Amino acid sequence: MKTTYSYAILRYVHDVLTGEFANVGVVLYAPGSKFLDAACLTTFGRLSNFFGRIEGERFRRSLSHIESAVRQAGERLKDQLPFEQQSSDALGWGYSIVPPDDSSLQFHPGGGGITANPAEELADLFRRYVLMYGQRAERPSRTDEDVLRTFKQKLSEKNLLRHLQTKKIRTENYEHEFPVAWKNGTWHTCEPVSFDLVEPASILEKANTWVGRATSLKDSDERFRLMLLVGEPRGDEKVQSAYLKARNILRKMPVQHQLIAESEASELARIIEQDLRAEGILPGETNPDA
Repeated sequence: MKTTYSYAILRYVHDVLTGEFANVGVVLYAPGSKFLDAACLTTFGRLSNFFGRIEGERFRRSLSHIESAVRQAGERLKDQLPFEQQSSDALGWGYSIVPPDDSSLQFHPGGGGITANPAEELADLFRRYVLMYGQRAERPSRTDEDVLRTFKQKLSEKNLLRHLQTKKIRTENYEHEFPVAWKNGTWHTCEPVSFDLVEPASILEKANTWVGRATSLKDSDERFRLMLLVGEPRGDEKVQSAYLKARNILRKMPVQHQLIAESEASELARIIEQDLRAEGILPGETNPDA
C-alpha cells in the first residue's frame, strides 16, 4: 500500500554569515503509515576535509542525539491518533527537535512524494542528499586568509609589505579593520574576499554581505577607497555563474571601490608601488634618458 511522505534535510552550517553548508542527515515522515525516522552521518572525515578542523566527537554526539530523538518520536507516534500528532510534515518534526536558529545544525525543507516503503525511501534519500552530496563536496573551499596570502606573496616579492599597515574605518554605528592599507591623499583599504566556495548561494550571500558592510561604512569622516582582493572560484558552471552575479552585486557598493582578482595580484603591487612613490615613501624611478 502506497502512502504520501515528506522529508527534511539536516544541514551542518559551517559559516552562518556565508551560509556555507553540507547535508548531514534526512528525516522522513509518512503519516498514513505512522512512520517517522531519521538517518544521519556517523563519520565526519569528509566534512573535515571540506571545512577544516571540526570537533569530531561533539559533532558525532549531536547527530546521534538528533537521530535518536526522531526515532523515539517515531515510536511514540505509533500509539497516537492522527489528531494527536504534533506535526504535519517532516520539517515540523525536525523543528520540534532542533528549533530554527543560527546554530550550526539546522533543518531545511526537502520535499515529498508517494512510496510503498518509507524505510527504503529514507535510505534512498540519505544516499542521494547526504552520501553522494558529500562526495561531490570534497573539493575544499578557500578562506579569505588563503586569498590574502596569495596577494601578500606578490607584495613580499616587491618588498612592499613593510610599508603597509592595518586600518580601521569607523562610523557612528559601525567599524571595520582592514588588514592591508596605505595612504596617498586618501586611504586605500584592502580586504580579501574568497568566492572559491562550494555552494553558489554562499557566493551570492557573501557579495550581499559586503554591499551591506560598505553601506555601513560610507558615512565615515575619513575618505577611503575600498579594494576587494577577490579569490576566484574553481567550481562548476553553476558556481561560475554565481561568481559573475556576485561581481555585479559588489558593483552596487556605495563607496569608491575596486575589485582585484587573484590573477591580477601584480596589478595591486603596481598600484601600491606607484602610490608610495608619489608619497615619497619609495624613491622615484630612475629616468634612463636623464
